[in-house]
Amino acid sequence: METNQSYVMVALQLLGSLGLLIYGMRMMSEALQKMAGPQLRHILARMTTNRLTGMLTGTLVTCAVQSSSATTVMTVSFVSAGLLTLAQAISVIMGANIGTTLTAWIMSLGYNVDLTSVVYPAFLVGMVLIYKKRHRYVGDFLFGTAFLFLSLVMLSSAGKAMDLEHNKEVIAFFASFDTSSHFTILAFLAIGTLITCIVQSSAAVMAITILLCSTGVLPIYLGIALVMGENIGTTATANLVALGANTQARRAALAHLLFNVFGVVWVLIVFYPFVDMVCNLVGYDPTAGGQTQLLPVVLAMFHTCFNVINTAILIWFVPQMERAVCWLLPTKGEGKEEEFRLQYIQSNLVQTPEIAVLQAQKETAAFGLRVGRMFGMVRQLFDDADGKQFEEQFGQIEHEEDLTDRMEIEIARYLEQVSDDHLSNETKQKIRQMMREISELESIGDSFYKMARTLSHKEESGKQFTDHQNAQLQSMMSLCDEALTQMNTVMHGHRSEHDIRETYRIENNINELRVRLKTENVESVNDHEYDYSVGTFYIDIVNELERLGDYVVNVVEARFGK
Repeated sequence: METNQSYVMVALQLLGSLGLLIYGMRMMSEALQKMAGPQLRHILARMTTNRLTGMLTGTLVTCAVQSSSATTVMTVSFVSAGLLTLAQAISVIMGANIGTTLTAWIMSLGYNVDLTSVVYPAFLVGMVLIYKKRHRYVGDFLFGTAFLFLSLVMLSSAGKAMDLEHNKEVIAFFASFDTSSHFTILAFLAIGTLITCIVQSSAAVMAITILLCSTGVLPIYLGIALVMGENIGTTATANLVALGANTQARRAALAHLLFNVFGVVWVLIVFYPFVDMVCNLVGYDPTAGGQTQLLPVVLAMFHTCFNVINTAILIWFVPQMERAVCWLLPTKGEGKEEEFRLQYIQSNLVQTPEIAVLQAQKETAAFGLRVGRMFGMVRQLFDDADGKQFEEQFGQIEHEEDLTDRMEIEIARYLEQVSDDHLSNETKQKIRQMMREISELESIGDSFYKMARTLSHKEESGKQFTDHQNAQLQSMMSLCDEALTQMNTVMHGHRSEHDIRETYRIENNINELRVRLKTENVESVNDHEYDYSVGTFYIDIVNELERLGDYVVNVVEARFGK
């Protein structure tokens, strides 16, 4: 009974240690991403077409955030938002695979060095910094690091408590596998892939593998097979979050899978010579056994060699990989989908609030373009004097107005989801600005619909504007068109590149024209140039155009943070 209880306690310690490991890695990753904040966004968003630069960026970012999944999901999100091309994303993902090897080295260090002396001071300093809100993210990072190291200490002690090296049943079980058979290697590769897909953490699978190998019960060949499976399984995270994204995002996630599958295929072809070469680098003899303290280092070295060599081979074939994933995932009706869902935001791609802001900015800019196109429909409706296509055009504007309502709600919901987490002050300010922008953009869409409805009522009444009224409305619409064009230019660029005074100038011209037209209208009605109802339709459109100018100013001011 006591033996069974001790096994249960060891099993619980093992599972708890793995849970703590995953939590610590996640806490470290999120804290580092929040500390980097806008800088991290700018690094990835301003990637050049140089594949080597992209690879180095992916490596450095992954080393910084300690999570290849985080880097890959960011990259997939950026492709979805149109901030990175597919070719750029592929090179970044290659670099992420190299950067993730640092995690394996940290774990191998944890099994060979007593980290207890580091854990408790890290907890103490982290707690102090968390309470000092100014350095809260540094404290979160130290806490995550402490949890990571503590979990490695607990895993090591759990491994010793399990005493697997003296358990005849366990030794006999692993000894029953023929390590010289490729079928056995493939079986363990499949097991590693499956476990990684289930737990969604390559770090946890690596920890289990290191634990089993360090006790001496798991042969190094089988341990390396598990590591290869972990490389394939870790691609599941990006592919899962890309399921609801656009085609380009799914292609980027598929490229990650193809990269790792290609690496596994060529390693399987030269498996035994390659593993022996890695063992020789470390100074371990796989045929002699013993020296179990070197096995974590062998696994880390294999992981590094695998990813570095695989990247060195495939970095020169990025265009071919791009063509391959485009062939495997052809574009199907993307243009039709754009009307019914947001173009750049997918809610399942919210990985880090700081990064998610870029998707929202891109979507808000797309919102601006949509209302710009909508104004073109209103002008076309105004020009349709004979009314042959009036009903069809009016229905199209009505449909567009409904879409602007939906866009406002969905972007706002996304921003609320992002703002639930701790954010930097700069990001909080950007979210407030975007909330204001989408509200004003939706008001612009409402304004267009009101103008279209006024024109519809005029059409039903059988009344017509005079040539002078038509000319004056065209002049005012041209000013509004100029204002919308300037608004979209500002929204698609950096505010430092533009001058808000240009928007104010156009708005002043609209206001002056509105005042003049209202005065003229009163005089024209009194002089019986047209009846009162025509004057009412006329002034309703003039007033709506003036309000449109105000909404545009509000959007631009929000973009400038005023």
